[in-house]
Amino acid sequence: MTAVEQRFREFKMPDVGEGLTEAEILKWFVAPGDTVTDGQVVCEVETAKAAVELPIPFDGVVHELRFDEGTTVDVGTAIISVDTDPGAGEAAPQAAPAAGEAVAEAPAAAPESEEKEGRQANLVGYGAAPASTKRRPRKPLPSAQRSAPAPSAAAPAPQAPAPAPAPARPEAAPELNGSGRPARPLAKPPVRKLAKDLGIDLETVTPSGADGIITREDVHAAAEAVQAARETPVAAPATAPQGAAPQGRERRVPVKGVRKATAQAMVNSAFTAPHVTEFVTVDVTRTMKLVSELKQDPELAGLRVNPLLLVAKALLVAIRRNPDINATWDEGNQEIVYKDYVNLGIAAATPRGLIVPNIKDADAKTLPELASALGELVGTAREGRTSPAEMSGGTITITNVGVFGIDAGTPIINPGESAILAFGAVKLQPWVHKGEVKPRQVTTLALSFDHRLVDGELGSKVLADVAAVLERPKRLITWA
Repeated sequence: MTAVEQRFREFKMPDVGEGLTEAEILKWFVAPGDTVTDGQVVCEVETAKAAVELPIPFDGVVHELRFDEGTTVDVGTAIISVDTDPGAGEAAPQAAPAAGEAVAEAPAAAPESEEKEGRQANLVGYGAAPASTKRRPRKPLPSAQRSAPAPSAAAPAPQAPAPAPAPARPEAAPELNGSGRPARPLAKPPVRKLAKDLGIDLETVTPSGADGIITREDVHAAAEAVQAARETPVAAPATAPQGAAPQGRERRVPVKGVRKATAQAMVNSAFTAPHVTEFVTVDVTRTMKLVSELKQDPELAGLRVNPLLLVAKALLVAIRRNPDINATWDEGNQEIVYKDYVNLGIAAATPRGLIVPNIKDADAKTLPELASALGELVGTAREGRTSPAEMSGGTITITNVGVFGIDAGTPIINPGESAILAFGAVKLQPWVHKGEVKPRQVTTLALSFDHRLVDGELGSKVLADVAAVLERPKRLITWA
């Protein structure tokens, strides 16, 4: 390893989940020139499972951010370059005074000259010509080339008369489009993020900053122009193709991250595991009364107490009585894997899409412990901070469609599990109770299960047990 390679270290996109192949850079917390220390979080990325903050494993000064916010990067690709010995760059020009080395020293002197000229070296995607022509993932050469003067001081003489460095400048030509503007718009990461949030294509923005840099004001101006265009009545074009949507009334969003992973998982599950769904409508008046009483219990003060808590407890009781439901189908080994623990998944809708974090060893928890774990799970999911570990290893899932006012549905089994329970809305309905029609709190439960390992009898017993507990919650004690 050369001195330059030792000085400039690259931090590569790690695999933060279970075999994930890519992640999207959501936000950079550092910029070129910032000092970083071992363990400092430098960026936040979104994988197919969750948003994760990445700490850097060494000290130094940020030399280059290889990718902009919003870019999807393959695992193993260098995303940031760090100068671990920034003092070495200051002495490099003095160590090579020979005239033949003047061209070789230009990259090392570039940061200082850029500062004098008002250029901003911390913009990703432009800068000194040698760097911009080498700015590609999986190639550590950009860092080495920027620091090449010092270690190559003994060998520049044969290259001095050669015009090799000169063509490096013309290579910047591909960076310009037909109108003379940079082919890749120049903007700082925060400005790119703003444009992404507002749905503005930077290619369409006219820059007002020095050296053709797009500013926040430029993006806001472009957004206002788009909004004004949408609000301006436009006559329907007589020559528009039949069936074509009017301009400005559609929007396209790339399928990636959690949404992409969820879609693929659901397709795989639906077309791999033969789904069977059974339904039962049950009087949960006593359960709703118990929920109200538990909210006043000092032992549960400050905890999340709601109907979902008792549905979760009822499912755990049903699994204890019918343990074979808690299993998975191992296609590769042609085995059914029965599990003596329950990692209870709770489907959660988040701004990034549907995720299913799970409560580890939920079957071993008391009611207060289950309430605490459920509250933490939901809170973390809403904040978008659920880790991949919290979404792996689930054994059975509950999806609470009732919060949306939905009575029932046919939920798709979470991959790697054997069943999923849908909890519908609790509504006041006329119900025959003790021989008379009375208004009662009623809900519908739906259980989807993998028919390869769960037959109709087992699935029916589990669903019936859950319904029985919710109808008479004292069974939480008598069946425990």
